[in-house]
Amino acid sequence: MKDEDYMRRALELSLRGRPSPNPYVGAVVVKDGRIVGEGYHRRAGGCHAEVDALKDVTDSGTVLYVTLEPCSHHGCTPPCVDAIVEAGVSEVVYAVDDPTEKVCGRERLEEAGVKVRSEVLAGECRRVNEAFFKHSVTGRPFVALKAAMTLDGQIASSTGESRWITSEESLNRVHELRGRYDAILVGVGTVLADDPRLTCRAGGGRDPLRVILDSTLRTPADARVLADDNVLVAAGERADIAGWEGDAEVIVLGDGRAGLDMLLEELGSRGVTSVLVEGGGTVNYSFVKQGLADKFYLFFAPKLMLGSNTPAFKGKGITKLEDAVQVDIASAERVGPDLLIEAYPK
Repeated sequence: MKDEDYMRRALELSLRGRPSPNPYVGAVVVKDGRIVGEGYHRRAGGCHAEVDALKDVTDSGTVLYVTLEPCSHHGCTPPCVDAIVEAGVSEVVYAVDDPTEKVCGRERLEEAGVKVRSEVLAGECRRVNEAFFKHSVTGRPFVALKAAMTLDGQIASSTGESRWITSEESLNRVHELRGRYDAILVGVGTVLADDPRLTCRAGGGRDPLRVILDSTLRTPADARVLADDNVLVAAGERADIAGWEGDAEVIVLGDGRAGLDMLLEELGSRGVTSVLVEGGGTVNYSFVKQGLADKFYLFFAPKLMLGSNTPAFKGKGITKLEDAVQVDIASAERVGPDLLIEAYPK
């Protein structure tokens, strides 16, 4: 096996965890070309992938493959570099540098006489931790926008009917996505039209924070999304907070661009590293128009609605093609009968 093969196995292991706000990290220990230990970071506060992989390894002179630079500082757990040195690891191969200044794992390992190499499958491993990287550097959450639409870009009929445009397989994939994002964000229009719960029903997933954009507090007090206290309502300055009967926490923001910026700053300060926007056409348009979307999950059903319905991005149109939002398509795959495109704005 090659370096890339061992690192790809470590990457596969990393995705088993639910470590947010910490990064996804997987590790593989190799001795004489044979894997003798595997591990991953299961949850925030739990042991790190390197320690997990080394726990049952008795041989020294091993090679450790890990998807992120090992840490050298005390947090909820002791420094991973100490465990690596104590285990007699002779070489560490990691994918990408940790973006936080306090880590400095490579320097500490080299000082201890451990050979270190990096940049193996760097692009793939960085993509898995794109939310962690953005939050670590900017303090703001990574924003992904999900939309389920027909081939002609419609998310609802002319009468507002939208359940279900895409297939059950796509719906299951959305629940898997919800389990990996810290928060889900919708507009009040979605709450009024669909009365969604916005929970994660994928096995092993966790319910994210639900965020509702509701400038005038029209969310009904008996809305299903308010069934528990893991909900945040973002209201505008004109909202009648005293007259609202809901139990969820309400924060008051400005309007338009300023309001969304304030919301993302607030979420980032609360440790929310990633947000999955599942809004209607107007909310989708606002995030893209204001340059706040970092990624797209676009589900296309093999259907055409025809005519004037509800577009996935509803707002003022462009007059010149050169003003169209350019994206890089990262992947395209079949999900049941549908097509899922993952893309990033250029």
